[in-house]
Amino acid sequence: MPDMPTVATLTELEAVFEAERGELFVRWSHGPSADLEQDDDKRAQSSRDGLTGVPLPGLSANPLRLEPWWADRPLRLWLARRLHDYEHLRELRGPGVRPWVLRGRERARGPDNEPLVICDRPVAWISDDVLREAEELVNAQASPEWGPLARHRRPG
Repeated sequence: MPDMPTVATLTELEAVFEAERGELFVRWSHGPSADLEQDDDKRAQSSRDGLTGVPLPGLSANPLRLEPWWADRPLRLWLARRLHDYEHLRELRGPGVRPWVLRGRERARGPDNEPLVICDRPVAWISDDVLREAEELVNAQASPEWGPLARHRRPG
């Protein structure tokens, strides 16, 4: 895998989004070298269902695509919330997991209705500074009804 640049600010992520003008996704994993390696029988671009362990036909990822209902609201806030939605995956998936941007094609939908994508091209890593900036921007919205989409284990 070639080295990818690292996006260091939300402003830089906005610039990447504007320059790419394609289907961009954020994936939380050990990176393209782990997700895109080839094996003898098939491309290794596959995730697993966390409940059953069933292999999924693509990499689970979070789309960055702007939705029409977002209208003329700030791109910066949209990107911040898309990052913040799944930041719990770093802790859930363990050491070395970090977000990265990829250009890809949706192949199917996963068990949480997330896109399962085939990566056409890795684009960039996302730095911890961007994640902090995103969290600050999301928190500044002061919404008591909104936060990361983390699943929490129920006691018992």
